Amino acid sequence: MSLRGKTACVGLATFGTGTCPGWTSVEMMAEATHLALADAGLMLDQVDGVFAATAVHSMAAMSLSGHLGIEPKFSSGSNIGGSSFMSHVIAAAMALEAGEIEVALIAYGSNQRSAGGFQTVSEPMPWEAVYQPRSPINAYAMAAARYMHDFGCDRIPLAEVAVSARSWAEHNPEAMMRDPLMVDEVLAARMISDPLGKLDCCLVTDGAAAMIMTRADRAKDGPKTPVYFLGGAMEHSHRMISEMPDLVNTCGAKSGARAFAMAGYKPGDMDTVQIYDPFTIVTILMLEDLGYCAKGEGHEFVRNGHIAHGGNLPVNTNGGGLSCVHPGMYGMFVLNEAIRQARGDAPGVQVEDANLCLAHGNGGVLSSEVTTIWGTEQTV
Repeated sequence: MSLRGKTACVGLATFGTGTCPGWTSVEMMAEATHLALADAGLMLDQVDGVFAATAVHSMAAMSLSGHLGIEPKFSSGSNIGGSSFMSHVIAAAMALEAGEIEVALIAYGSNQRSAGGFQTVSEPMPWEAVYQPRSPINAYAMAAARYMHDFGCDRIPLAEVAVSARSWAEHNPEAMMRDPLMVDEVLAARMISDPLGKLDCCLVTDGAAAMIMTRADRAKDGPKTPVYFLGGAMEHSHRMISEMPDLVNTCGAKSGARAFAMAGYKPGDMDTVQIYDPFTIVTILMLEDLGYCAKGEGHEFVRNGHIAHGGNLPVNTNGGGLSCVHPGMYGMFVLNEAIRQARGDAPGVQVEDANLCLAHGNGGVLSSEVTTIWGTEQTV
């Protein structure tokens, strides 16, 4: 519990979201870093902790540090998929509180769209490779099919998740997809891996993001409103989908419960909920596992615009990975939106009095779940 309120995000930035031709992923990360430092009112030589992960660099923190020309006292390139950056927040908070570092940089960048895709640094999945799966969509399609079977729903709730995400993106100038979207369009889109169609899948974009953290005792010195790290927890249960204990129950239930316990708040206290949404089924599963509804009730919970713009629960208020941006790994952008909502300067719809914001990361194939909770000064 000692990490609660001890550190804060004091600067953040995105760069090159959508398409960013002519830039490498490291160059994009570096540019996002410079913008985040300017946002924090800090200089590059003040950064002494570096945390980074990408899908294509085996030692991303060292690659970024070398490009920036800095020698950090502490770094981590730990990669557990799209939730890596939430785990980096926890590690940075521990290093800051321990006095190992003074200023932490967390960053990500990818040029996957303009480069025509990328080859992920990953070992083969020995029990699955023989079947030549189309990863990761086949794994998420299995979870969606199991969910539909177990709880007796059709594809319509999945389509409603996509429509809800788009309703937020329509108002976000940084979102890649801003045209209105209807449920029938999602259902009619080309099938990719049954039951997931094209519009059930995240975007393929470029993009970089960075954030700066420091201890709470110096967080107020910067030009922007600090947003405090109140709680965080991580858990991972498997690497291959064939090892997943239960396709419809993720370890997000455990990470969420522990993060809320550290923060001293409940799911219903959150003013916005930001969830890594690579596929529509994930939003439903995480809303259940994080405590917003009971297991098996998520397909009803997302109906009738409940999580859409104008609904009762603001979820993925930038448009999420489904409609805003998804450059291979989306976790940094989940954090970015949660913190911008708490700061009061979200680029799209700003939720009124967003003092408490949840940012939840999902990595691998429903493998690693990391929950973080952020709040304004009045919530500490």
